[in-house]
Amino acid sequence: MSLLSSNPLRVAALSLALTLATSAQAAMPLRPTLHVATLDGHTFDLTAQRGHWVIVNYWATWCAPCIKEMPDISRFVASHKNVRAIGLAYDDSAPADIRQFLRTHPVVYPIAQVTLDKPVKDFDVPLGLPTTWLIAPDGRVARHFVGPVTAASLGAAIDGN
Repeated sequence: MSLLSSNPLRVAALSLALTLATSAQAAMPLRPTLHVATLDGHTFDLTAQRGHWVIVNYWATWCAPCIKEMPDISRFVASHKNVRAIGLAYDDSAPADIRQFLRTHPVVYPIAQVTLDKPVKDFDVPLGLPTTWLIAPDGRVARHFVGPVTAASLGAAIDGN
């Protein structure tokens, strides 16, 4: 007798988890769009980035792993001509406070603020921070990371696609 067949509650929980995972996956478009105003007064349009790898990184000022990964993402973008990034500050802080934070933790890529009441349309709400999507040059989602990324993990994801 298998472990699953001996426990109907375990079978039901596994079934629910698979259903939720499939539903969440189905909600994310194959080629998402993203059009946001950045904190520096510009606009970031994911569609305009076609031909480049794009890192879409959800983070927050209060998130220690987010703060730790920011320099790695910034160095990775600066050292790869074919890579762009957008940081999505998933934070209810005042924009001025986020700008002040970025003076202490500068990055080479633009930052936009995303709040719970104004979610980004084509990206799933992050279940944890940091959360990162790697978008391939053709606009498709190549990889989804939950937890910190490094230059090595980003490079491996790009090389693996």
